[in-house]
Amino acid sequence: MTIRPEAPADRAAIHAVVEAAFEQPAEADLVDRLREDGATLLSLVAESDSEILGHILFSRMHVAETPAVALAPVAVSPAHQGQGIGTALIRHGLELLRDAGERIVIVVGHAGYYPRFGFSTASAAAIESPFPRDVFMAMELTPGALDGVRGAVRYAEAFG
Repeated sequence: MTIRPEAPADRAAIHAVVEAAFEQPAEADLVDRLREDGATLLSLVAESDSEILGHILFSRMHVAETPAVALAPVAVSPAHQGQGIGTALIRHGLELLRDAGERIVIVVGHAGYYPRFGFSTASAAAIESPFPRDVFMAMELTPGALDGVRGAVRYAEAFG
């Protein structure tokens, strides 16, 4: 399996994988809107034998005036779930973001899954969000990046 940046030729396959993974089109449509709006910071695919197995997207967001990154969505085709593809996409994406100088990443997701990567609800405690506290998590890519960061989240317009 190879993890690489999304290419324009991947877009239909990405849409299909994301729609299949979420069993409805909303997240796949979100990926398309984020791309169209130019809000995408990093979009990666997991590929094997020219087949797109998974996809992850990171977009710009803010906590008050502090730049941050939204991890949403991450998707793996149903036939390939449970094989570590999502984990590999997340780890690789976070590494690339850290290397690019990004400091804060926010995710809304399963409380039993995302802490293994360094996300926590405690890190997001001072951040105002419309999401339930048990699924709203943050992580610092740079130690101390969240020190003094307070206020409401502002996602890219495509999130609605």
